[in-house]
Amino acid sequence: MISSELDVYNVCCNGVGVAGNLFAFVLFLSPMPTFRRIIRNGSTEQFSGLPYIYALLNCLICLWYGLPVVTQGMLLVATVNSIGALFQLVYISLFITYAERRKKVNMLGLLLAVFSLFAVIVFVSLRFMGPSLRQLFVGYLSVASLISMFASPLFIIVPNGIGSLLGVVQLVLYAYYSRKSKDSEEPLLASE
Repeated sequence: MISSELDVYNVCCNGVGVAGNLFAFVLFLSPMPTFRRIIRNGSTEQFSGLPYIYALLNCLICLWYGLPVVTQGMLLVATVNSIGALFQLVYISLFITYAERRKKVNMLGLLLAVFSLFAVIVFVSLRFMGPSLRQLFVGYLSVASLISMFASPLFIIVPNGIGSLLGVVQLVLYAYYSRKSKDSEEPLLASE
């Protein structure tokens, strides 16, 4: 009985892992139309390279997490993130090729920072942490990098986005309290 439950569990885990890898692969292919446009126009136009930098850092950290030296049995995590890192390197290389000089310098600096940060993560996790602490440390870093990667496209809209969100909150509060004051016939603020 227990053996068959473990078999079902393993099949489900592997199925979800393969499905996750397929979805991740599609995610890695999603910037292709953008880069076709960049190549066709010979310019990065107003596109930002930050999402690809964050995605590379995320793939490297998740790749590190999936390797047996950090976590046993996570080969699917390691393989999909190694492929993702290669895709991101291709995207970053194309971005640098077609970017204007200032953007090229910025992207090269960010790329160097990503590789330096990743080297520090590997060094610190190997040198100063035992297996269980290493797995926990790299696991939390991979979660943080995933959140950062998916939030990175929002950098373009954050100042306006936050202002819009605060404006919506103000309008909701105004509507709520103005309706309350009409219902009660009392002023919102009593003057003395």
